Amino acid sequence: MKCDEMLLLLNEYVDGDLPPGECEDLQRHLKGCNPCQVVIDNIRHTITICRDGEPLELPAPVRQRLHDCLRRHWQAKQASAGGAAA
Repeated sequence: MKCDEMLLLLNEYVDGDLPPGECEDLQRHLKGCNPCQVVIDNIRHTITICRDGEPLELPAPVRQRLHDCLRRHWQAKQASAGGAAA
């Protein structure tokens, strides 16, 4: 199995929904591929943090900067697609 093939199966593997044969192939690949091991470990760690974490209230200035940035990004995307930016 190659890294790009592993990435296509990543969600199913992490969720435990990968058929046994493909799971074994992926696990063999992981034993010999440190970059893919890092990807899997980071995804598992992120899932744990999201599942076990508590909501974090953003300070008002940070929330406003994020909102402004997202709005600018959305408007730029709409403008490049020929839509009206609101």
